[in-house]
Amino acid sequence: MSASIYISQNGNLIIDSAFQISPNNRSFRYGDGCFETMKVIKGQLLLGDYHFDRLFNSLKLLQFELPNYFTKEYLLDHIISLVNKNHHQKLARIRLVIYRGNGGLYDAENHFPNCLIQSWELNPANNVLNENGLITDVFTGAKKVGDDYSGIKSNNYLGYAMAALWVKEQKINDAFLLNAFERVADATIANVFIIKGDTIKTPLLQEGGINGIMRRVLIERLPTIGLKVEETLLSVDDLLDADELFLSNSIYGIRWVKQFRERHYNNEKSKFIHKKLIIPINSLD
Repeated sequence: MSASIYISQNGNLIIDSAFQISPNNRSFRYGDGCFETMKVIKGQLLLGDYHFDRLFNSLKLLQFELPNYFTKEYLLDHIISLVNKNHHQKLARIRLVIYRGNGGLYDAENHFPNCLIQSWELNPANNVLNENGLITDVFTGAKKVGDDYSGIKSNNYLGYAMAALWVKEQKINDAFLLNAFERVADATIANVFIIKGDTIKTPLLQEGGINGIMRRVLIERLPTIGLKVEETLLSVDDLLDADELFLSNSIYGIRWVKQFRERHYNNEKSKFIHKKLIIPINSLD
């Protein structure tokens, strides 16, 4: 029998199978809430200040009413307690979900930030640049909208969920999502970067993509290793014209793309970025 896996629900450690949610829960009904996906190495949360900054900005925008004790220190304490309980200290993925409680669309019972934290062991391969480049295409079934909420990791994840199903059906590795103007917003679980010469480009957040943590880190730190970075508009033709193409998120840092449609890419500068920026993060430097 496999060992029990624990979750943290509002600060209480319980067996994951014991978790229950009401059919009247607004997050279940409407996707009312948000989440963070984070990484723990050697018992330490990576880029915690970045994650909690985004989380608390999201909670403010979503009009949650936070108790005085609900701080980043409070959340970090429960994350580490869960990781220790599950023996996931070495390398783990954390999913922290904030969700509103019961109520109809117009009459939430309250705006308390219910908190659910889960942890999973991660394969050490997540700390290494992917040896085999990704094969990608565009998912056309959903269009991203650039509005006040598009940058949040919302519990309403339908477009990405459908894109992920399509990726599996197509036997590829990831898909790009476009906005209503047929420009690139992001990918199923990642932000998108292209390399053209010595310039790195990524879509503006107004284009509808998630406000990714690793995206923020790369924008801040790429100039420190001699690479220019631009937030701009990216078309499908821009992807096809790029020298290199890579995706970023908090779990794997960056992953290079080998193929988009019929276009093939190398990974020379992607390797350089991984060595200079991602490895030091994973080494807790």
